[in-house]
Amino acid sequence: MFDIKEYEAMAKLSLPEDERLWASARASILLESFDALGGVDLASVSPLVSVLDVVNVMREDVPEKLISREELLANAPEANNGYFQVPKTLD
Repeated sequence: MFDIKEYEAMAKLSLPEDERLWASARASILLESFDALGGVDLASVSPLVSVLDVVNVMREDVPEKLISREELLANAPEANNGYFQVPKTLD
């Protein structure tokens, strides 16, 4: 059976004995499942980067004209010293 005490100490837990036994039994089941997966022959299988058949569309990174601060603030309801003025949210 899986010894859970080390993990219990790392998580700074103090489990009752019945919960320790329950967690230990579940961890043992998980480890047995992973051990069974380790026996699968994957020599003829190529690794996947993604399970989806999707191709990332990239665009050329071309610098464009930036909007000036004055142009940005032209449509602002209120501005103060070159910044957007918004209502106070905290007292």
